[in-house]
Amino acid sequence: MALTYSAGSLVKARGREWVVLPESKPDLLVLRPLGGSDDDVAAVFPVFETVEEARFAAPEPTDLGDQRAAGLLRTALRVGFRSGAGPFRSLAGIAVEPRAYQLVPLLMALRQKTVRMLISDDVGIGKTVESGLIASELLAQGEATGLAVLCSPALAEQWQQELRSKFGIDAELVLSSTVTRLERGLDLGQSLFDRYPHVIVSTDFIKSTRHRDDFVRHCPDLVIVDEAHTCVAADDTKTGTQNQLRYELLRRVAEDRDRHLLLVTATPHSGKESAFRNLLGLVKPELASVDLESEAGRKLLAQHFVARKRADVRRYLTKADGLTDDSLAERTAFPSDRYFKDETYKLSPEYRALLDDAIAYASERVEEADGRGRREARIAWWSAIALLRSLVSSPRAASQTLRTRSAAAVAASAEEADKLGAPLNSDAADSDSMEGMDVAPGAETAEDDPHSRLAELADRAAELEGPAQDLKLKALIKHLKSLLADGYHPIVFCRYIPTAKYLAEQLANDPESKKRGPLGAKTVVKAVTGELSPQQRIDNIEALATEAGEDTAARRVLIATDCLSEGVNLQHHFDAVIHYDLAWNPTRHDQREGRVDRYGQRRDEVRVITLYGDDNGIDGKVLEVLIKKHRQIKKDLGISVSVPDELSTGVTDAIVEWLLMRGREDDGALFGADAFKVSTAKLDSDWNSAAERETASRSRFAQRSIHPEEVAREVAAVREALGGTGEVETFVRESLGALGAVLRDAGETTPDFTAQVGGTPAGLRDALATAVGAEVIERDRPIPFRNDPAVARGEVALVRTDPVVGALASHVLNSALDTDADGARPARRCGVVTTDAVSTRTTLLLVRYRFHLTLPSRSGEKQLVAEDARLLAFEGSPKNAVWLSQERAAALLGATASENTDPHFGERMMKRVLDQLPETTGHLESYGDELAAELDASHRRVRQASGEIVRGLSVTAQKPADVLGAYLYLPANPAAASGASA
Repeated sequence: MALTYSAGSLVKARGREWVVLPESKPDLLVLRPLGGSDDDVAAVFPVFETVEEARFAAPEPTDLGDQRAAGLLRTALRVGFRSGAGPFRSLAGIAVEPRAYQLVPLLMALRQKTVRMLISDDVGIGKTVESGLIASELLAQGEATGLAVLCSPALAEQWQQELRSKFGIDAELVLSSTVTRLERGLDLGQSLFDRYPHVIVSTDFIKSTRHRDDFVRHCPDLVIVDEAHTCVAADDTKTGTQNQLRYELLRRVAEDRDRHLLLVTATPHSGKESAFRNLLGLVKPELASVDLESEAGRKLLAQHFVARKRADVRRYLTKADGLTDDSLAERTAFPSDRYFKDETYKLSPEYRALLDDAIAYASERVEEADGRGRREARIAWWSAIALLRSLVSSPRAASQTLRTRSAAAVAASAEEADKLGAPLNSDAADSDSMEGMDVAPGAETAEDDPHSRLAELADRAAELEGPAQDLKLKALIKHLKSLLADGYHPIVFCRYIPTAKYLAEQLANDPESKKRGPLGAKTVVKAVTGELSPQQRIDNIEALATEAGEDTAARRVLIATDCLSEGVNLQHHFDAVIHYDLAWNPTRHDQREGRVDRYGQRRDEVRVITLYGDDNGIDGKVLEVLIKKHRQIKKDLGISVSVPDELSTGVTDAIVEWLLMRGREDDGALFGADAFKVSTAKLDSDWNSAAERETASRSRFAQRSIHPEEVAREVAAVREALGGTGEVETFVRESLGALGAVLRDAGETTPDFTAQVGGTPAGLRDALATAVGAEVIERDRPIPFRNDPAVARGEVALVRTDPVVGALASHVLNSALDTDADGARPARRCGVVTTDAVSTRTTLLLVRYRFHLTLPSRSGEKQLVAEDARLLAFEGSPKNAVWLSQERAAALLGATASENTDPHFGERMMKRVLDQLPETTGHLESYGDELAAELDASHRRVRQASGEIVRGLSVTAQKPADVLGAYLYLPANPAAASGASA
């Protein structure tokens, strides 16, 4: 008759040892390899395979290691844990080490039975990681069974990569380009959202009435909405159809009060209080109308809203946060500031003449259209703006615009003309999508003769290409050379695709024609525009980085349109921004700069150059009234405050209208014009009011629901169980050195150290090849290791979750457990060290505990098995042990040998200790019960706000505990040693 094994017990099958998991039945055992991950789980039928009870083998006294053995084995064991026993079930298994401040939204979420949150941290702080942490934790605990991320189609693949690589969540892309393929595999009557539990969905695809109803009916129980501010509008603002559809979609998703909902945006206000209230109403209906000036209102909001700027988290868990010391202090390396420089250029005489003729032509067209009706007037207006903006951008954009039919020309009404013309010609912060907005807008209308003045202007524009006549391009080359000489890798942002392609042609080297670009032979230039799919854009950027290579003299220059101004993270490859074309809404500039000025940027100073025309009649006014004002507000407040779109449009309309009426030469009088004064006064008044509201709300609604002391307590517990960065660095350095790798320290601007692993054991090299690439291993290229967890591709972060660190830990642990393993074995299960660090014989034990957890959730109780490793130490013999504190036990890891220990003497002493080790069983089991009680309290503390969440929770220690290692420390004083061993 087969034995029945309880969850957490050890069994031996298939030649190895396993831990029995709670999913097991009497006739079917679900097993995880001892020290293995969930990826290695297997099912075994005891009736068909031999399964027997296993006891963890005691250490062998002949297998002695040196003074590093205990520390290396302990770290290797902890790095391998994928099922931590603490209240954060997912932290042990994810491939990202969150910053301490990123745990705040997670702690807030775990105190809610149904998680409803608005995460509005500043750009670059890590909102994707914060929402991913909550999602992975809810899924790990069984509080959620499926996940849907609603986002822009341009960001869908990036979300998919982030969830897969960092959180181990495989999600299907549901886009207009993928839905047909996905639906082919469905059963009759089956919904796409029932078939795939985790999905990333294009908001603009799913918001249509055709797809929305099916999504709402079968929507997963956890939804993340990216850029959530685009789904609501202010009550007093004219809302577009697309915006209304998005809001209706979210309203219906939020109606299910049992659905977890995370709204993510860096700009929850967008300058309008009512828009903020509408957003809060999706989180919790009461928040739409509650008095946020009252104490009760602020307390309610604090449970669901987190919004911090960089200054709030740059240094965290310090005495300034109310802690007693800085032992847990964490500094996050955001760039200290952006260095702004506004650089001007003047038009060449030929370009100036072309612009004047174009202004005159556009003015005639607008004046003529005004007399024919409102529809014709609006078509002419958008055609004029397209013509002027493209001329200011580049000769290529101007030529193509002049030869392209205006998008507004097909409009049947004035309203339709505005609907078609505005997206292509303005830079609204809340435009429905950036996709397709970088094409040349077109200036021809139905009334134009193809061989008329437009065609003649287009021919003249084409002849102005090149730095001789295009002095804007000449100025760009000058500023690029300066940035490259200072070691920067810039991104040049343009408004239109033709401009980006034109710049790439003018700046890049051409190996085929052997044309040498103006930026030098070692500068690689590529353009990325909306003509490419989102994934192709990322691939081209990676190709640019690869082509530039590792040569320190090589430089990268990316030419991009605003298809890259949102969501895409470029801080690992670029560190400067040039605004080649001014955006007509300053929020767009902030979005562009935010691609490189974010967490993970190694430059302390990000440079921003704004190029503007001194005499084109447009740029100088936009810069003065909009861009500089936005910068000043951000400098004063530390955060970006959006200018309402209708106000920025009012200013730019006034500029264009003046230009068409008075011409370029009379633009100096613009600031005195009544219409311009009215529009700028309204802009200043409303913008300043928005800034004051934002300042007040940041103060009133600052994150106070989770005190730093609470975060510090949980961070300390996590580090105690899983280890910290300093421990991992020591482990990696010592292990690689002992295994034959060549380590070299590097300078301040380069990785902390590099390692060549060609001399390490073949098994380790094979494991590392899957993480860093076979070519790196085969050619024995240096592998860069960095203390900063935000690393670029090809670099290794010194955190326990990095794949390279995991592979190294697995090799060290397996070789320690296998005394017959080939090659060097840095960690051993035994060691005898003679040291000045002790005054009497002291034994250090490395003990692995297994815990059986019962976690209540909305879907019922969940049974789990988790592991923990602890150091315990005692003085004297095991029979008369005097147990030391945890601090003194951990301190022994730093003890160094003061003299050599005779191997034979060491073996005899080690054997004596191991023979008496059963005497410590009672203490080890008692300590395991204490740990279980602490874990139980920790789970309850984190979930303290909801009694339902903790009802039925229990944690029990599985017995016996495993003594993984035993290490004997002998005093260097012979007399003391003699007395102690007597």
